[in-house]
Amino acid sequence: MRIRRSLIDLDDLNADELTYIFDRTAAFEKAKPERTLAGIACANMFFEQSTRTFASFNLAELRLGADVVNLSPKDLSLATKGETLEDTAITLGAMGFSVLVVRHPEAGFPQRVAMAFDGHVVNAGDGPHAHPTQALLDVYTLIEEFGDLAGRTVAIVGDVLHSRVAHSTIRGLHRLKADVVLVGPESFLPASYSTGGVTVERDFDAVLPRVDAVILLRIQRERFEHMPLTDDEYVASYRLDAKRLKNVREHAVVMHPGPYNRGMELDDSVLEFAGWRYAKQVRHGVGIRMAVLDFLVNGRS
Repeated sequence: MRIRRSLIDLDDLNADELTYIFDRTAAFEKAKPERTLAGIACANMFFEQSTRTFASFNLAELRLGADVVNLSPKDLSLATKGETLEDTAITLGAMGFSVLVVRHPEAGFPQRVAMAFDGHVVNAGDGPHAHPTQALLDVYTLIEEFGDLAGRTVAIVGDVLHSRVAHSTIRGLHRLKADVVLVGPESFLPASYSTGGVTVERDFDAVLPRVDAVILLRIQRERFEHMPLTDDEYVASYRLDAKRLKNVREHAVVMHPGPYNRGMELDDSVLEFAGWRYAKQVRHGVGIRMAVLDFLVNGRS
């Protein structure tokens, strides 16, 4: 019996599979892809708003020839008629859906779907837990920039505690033997995040001159009951701006998973910085998601 693969977090992929997905991404971006998902029904179930992830999964599925249905919460009996999550998964499987792409504010929700669904589930972000495809495209952007990431130092700055992107990206960078420095105040970044290969720093200015890449994070206000520090306090210590850009290495790059907030985690000078790689990240999102979907459905060719 064939075991259906899902992608809930990067732990679901071994090193060879990571390499295969990155190689497949490069191939998909280089030439018009074959319709490797022709006849495959994919449902995108987004219980949270999304621009980049939702649109790029749609494009990825369509470019691979899949049959695509987008289900918003109001379309689901799960949300309006008391149907259980398990019954929803069984129903969609019985209709012939092979792939569910799921975003939900509850950590662990996509994994619960995967337990009940006879098909492939891709986690498009679950609460503050994980966002594996965003992490893959971030890591791929760095690999394109630097090649082998072993020995490279990457700083992730801001609200790490609530960032599903950061949690998955840390896993990916650690697997590729990069040195990860997490930067932020205690309320956004507990000291317990410091583990093997991952260090915690509070002084952003001291970190900047020694890193190869900076990944900035949005403050996730919606996940705080009470903000632990003021905007002015955060800007003074952790915003990347023209003054701080003078202290970065010449070859360093700056990234952001989006959406970014001008004036908070960065100012307009960052958007004009030669090492700003946001557009490349977004562009790689379609290729990475094509590669993930193709891998899950068809395996390694």
